[in-house]
Amino acid sequence: MTHPVDVHVGKRIRQRRWLTGMTQQQLAEHVGIKFQQIQKYETGANRVSASRLWDISDALEVPVSFFFEGIDAEQVEAKGNVPADLMGDKEALDLVRSYYSIPENQRRRLFELARVLSDVA
Repeated sequence: MTHPVDVHVGKRIRQRRWLTGMTQQQLAEHVGIKFQQIQKYETGANRVSASRLWDISDALEVPVSFFFEGIDAEQVEAKGNVPADLMGDKEALDLVRSYYSIPENQRRRLFELARVLSDVA
């Protein structure tokens, strides 16, 4: 059975990897392991040792503490229709990445449109 902390750390690894645009294979090569091991870390199936987490934090350019941020918040229910782990959702991360690739003036108009649509729903 997986431990909630291992699952949380795995989600944070996946989240940061997606944000940087790195593949599991690229991360595995940087750390010196097989990509299947990264898969197991990301699902929480395998625990990440302290030294391995250090290597992963170096590869993803974040402090080790990044992987433990929000661990208490994960227990709290989400409000409305927003998932508790929004930034752990690949679709949400892709949307954020796409949003910030739009020129600023168009981005503002898109934001206002999204606000109007969410008020109607």
